[in-house]
Amino acid sequence: VHRRYHHRELTFGLLYAFSENFILPLSHDEVVHGKGSILSRMPGDDWQKFANARAYYGFMWGYPGKKLLFMGQDFGQWSEWNFNQSLDWRLAQHPRHQGLRQAVRDLNRVYRENPALHAGDNEAGGFRWIVVDDEDQSVAAWLRLSPGEAPVAVVCNFTPEPRRGYRMGLPQAGFWREVFNSDAEPYGGSGLGNLGGVTAHEASSHGLPASAEIVLPPLATVYFRYEPDGPRS
Repeated sequence: VHRRYHHRELTFGLLYAFSENFILPLSHDEVVHGKGSILSRMPGDDWQKFANARAYYGFMWGYPGKKLLFMGQDFGQWSEWNFNQSLDWRLAQHPRHQGLRQAVRDLNRVYRENPALHAGDNEAGGFRWIVVDDEDQSVAAWLRLSPGEAPVAVVCNFTPEPRRGYRMGLPQAGFWREVFNSDAEPYGGSGLGNLGGVTAHEASSHGLPASAEIVLPPLATVYFRYEPDGPRS
């Protein structure tokens, strides 16, 4: 309930993103000296902690800037980093930790396979806000763009409330494939999503010529990639 009051802390970075070259580090400084690990600092029960972490990583991979995770953050280390001992590799055997690791693996794959997510990191033309001010619902959405490449829409829902029929503007009518959903069941999520994708129609919204009604899973980040030829089996 308090996230609406911190919404602009998530969006503030785009005010100067294209005047600097930067990375988005979750470095060792974030997980030492009593701060706890990334996972342990997430609010809620265990399910929500993992969902928050997956949604956060999805947000991070979709934002401009190069990415950096520190040791143990990819599988959900519970304890903060200690240079005197090994990481808790045994945790990687448990389903929720496996799910987080798989989500990071798939984010890396989607990032690599979709140039729009990285080619325009240092250019204002590689980014466009779709939803920047929906503070009440803690929803943020934006486009990643690169000339000659399929655009990718990134949508975050930072509350545990699923949102069905959420209308979002898009630059083109047609099919937008859901290429990543941090709430997918293999990651340990609830499995709520958009059945492979959504179809945008020529109905303007958010200053864009087309729009679609989408399902926003709880505590989740979803990516959609434009596919002009429509859905494929």
